[in-house]
Amino acid sequence: MPARRKGPAGVQVALRVRGGRHAASVLRAAARRWVREELSIALVSDREIRALNRRWRGKDRATDVLAFPLLEPRSLGDVVISLDTARRQAREGGWPLATELRRLLAHGILHCRGYDHERAADARRMAAAERRLLGAKGMVGDSLSQRG
Repeated sequence: MPARRKGPAGVQVALRVRGGRHAASVLRAAARRWVREELSIALVSDREIRALNRRWRGKDRATDVLAFPLLEPRSLGDVVISLDTARRQAREGGWPLATELRRLLAHGILHCRGYDHERAADARRMAAAERRLLGAKGMVGDSLSQRG
């Protein structure tokens, strides 16, 4: 998935799943508010994200978001979001799909910026960064709340 790019910074959204035009516009608007670097976002199906997760992380299952940082000036990276999983998680969480999409995008952007949540201290730092972007608890903040 990682790619090389040239040209001016901006946000590109690739829609590779049916019924995702509104989702793409939500993500494009949020990304334009949150990043100044170049960012590529792909909206995909569970099937496609599962294949990517297997190829890049060795995990043979669908996931909600994958992030591929780029180590180039003015390029943040690529964020891949499963629209199928986002819809399911929004339904289960009891909030609108747009809210879930922004949560997933914030999470992916922060991974592109080098944040992680494997260790407790790193998770607290990432949760605070999610709160700053979203103005509310994000995915890591929710998991920390459930742990403690």
